[in-house]
Order: sequence, then structure tokens, then C-alpha cells
Amino acid sequence: MPYAMETKNWLLQAQGQDIGNLIAVTVLLISTYKAVKGSSKAFLVWLGTLFYLLYAYIIYSVAVHFNSLFLVYVAVLGLTFFTILTAVSRGIVVPEKLKANTYASYTIMIIGILFTLLWLSEIIPAIFTGVAPQGTKDAGLWVNPIHVLDLAIVLPGFIATGYLSLKGEKIGTYLLAPWLTFSSLMGSSIVAAMALMIVNNFSDLLPALIVVSVVVIASISALVIFMRAGRIE
Repeated sequence: MPYAMETKNWLLQAQGQDIGNLIAVTVLLISTYKAVKGSSKAFLVWLGTLFYLLYAYIIYSVAVHFNSLFLVYVAVLGLTFFTILTAVSRGIVVPEKLKANTYASYTIMIIGILFTLLWLSEIIPAIFTGVAPQGTKDAGLWVNPIHVLDLAIVLPGFIATGYLSLKGEKIGTYLLAPWLTFSSLMGSSIVAAMALMIVNNFSDLLPALIVVSVVVIASISALVIFMRAGRIE
């Protein structure tokens, strides 16, 4: 069993991530097929799905005890990274019909701000007390890799993308759909993990489950509205 050495908390989170990965791979296969057929819309979803897989496999590679799947984790991480690098190296071309959408821009920016405040509310008191956040201890980790990746890359990316899109900058408009795809997939994996934890008698998670479910619905709806408003194929 790959997660035999993890705490029950981290094991269930990893299993929730596994469920999210199955959804992501399905989205990746469909978007790849449609992107190859020339769909700009599918390409943006494809890129966001790769963002999600890169994030997920960084966590698998460095925050799960060594197990028989270690080389698989590293291989998927490397393949995902170089696929994104290859796509980006070809240059950012924003489809002419792709226009900024206020709802989508504010949605991704607000999600970024809210989760930044949430993580800081755990981290800042812990810094002053010198004791790791409870969630980090429950997972059996030295530091929480989710805090690291979110605060260093993902959440600033959300906020900057929303802001730049509202200002009419092409890079912001280009990244709206990938980040909204990422948010939808990541939120889905968190919902799966929380559902597993509730089934396994972890208490007080229902309010958080409802909040994250709202984030998923908001992300998907913002993505759909953005794509339809842009009228891209």
C-alpha cells in the first residue's frame, strides 16, 4: 500500500488527491483530443490540467514516504513539467476572440485572497508560538507542502491573473482559463478528501466541505462563462 507509513489524516488527503487525479486525467485526455483538433478552448483547459498535475506530483514526490511508486511520481512530475515548458516556449498566443470577463477575473482573484488569508491565519500564530500548525502536525509533516506551493506560487498567480485580466493585460486573460481549471480540479480533490475524512469520523469538517464545494462551483461556472463570453472554439 503506497500510503502505509502516513498518518490517517495524510493518508485520506492523499486518497482524495488520487480521486482528483482520476478526474484530471479524464479532463486531460478529452482536452488533448479536442486541442489536437484545433480547439483553443480545449488547449487552455489542457494547460490548466497540467498545472494541477504538476502541483499534485510535487506533493507526491516530496511529501509522501518513500514507496514503490516513487519513480512513477518523479516520472510524471518531470513529464508534466517539460510538457508545460514546451507549450510555453512556443509563445503565448491569445485567441483574438478571447476577452477578459469581470466575473471570471474577480472569482479567481477572490479565491486567491481568501485562501491566502486562511493559510496565514494558521501560519502566523504558529510562528509566534513556535509550534507547527495543527494541520501540519495531524499530517505528520515538518512543514505543509500545500502551504508552500499555495503561498509561493498558486495564490499569487490567482490574484495577479485576476488583477491583470481586469486591467486588460493579455497575460491575465490568457491565464484565466488555466487557473480556473486548476481551481476546479484542486477543489474537487479537496472535496473528495474531506468526504473521505468525514466518513472516517473526522469531526467538524462539514462547514469546510460546503465552503470548498462552493469554490468548485464558482470556479467551474466562471470558467464556463469566460469561455462562452469569449466565443472561442
